[in-house]
Amino acid sequence: MKKTILIFAILFISITAFAQTEPEMKLNKETNLIEATYFHANGEVSQEGTFNLEKQLHGEWLSYNEKGETITVGSYKNGIKTGKWLFWSNDILKEVEYSDNVIAGVTETKNTEGIVSRN
Repeated sequence: MKKTILIFAILFISITAFAQTEPEMKLNKETNLIEATYFHANGEVSQEGTFNLEKQLHGEWLSYNEKGETITVGSYKNGIKTGKWLFWSNDILKEVEYSDNVIAGVTETKNTEGIVSRN
């Protein structure tokens, strides 16, 4: 089960990375983080989050489907997945707990509130 979720996450990120147009990136001088926004081919935001100055994923990252609905929320610390990640798929919410970039636990529940809209 853990391998399935990990494969799904890698596949999802790979697919969305190739479907994007040019990303927007800017340095936030207050946080010293590079803020990045990637887009789907239809112009909707695909992913948004931050990198540290060493170009490692750092901080909260969000992924959206082509309708602008949130489908993934998670955090990185210097390129390593940390804490609880949330994955929405139809009416299922998967909570994946990461410890040092390794899946430590998975919980799956029926998502009664639906996918979270970006707007």
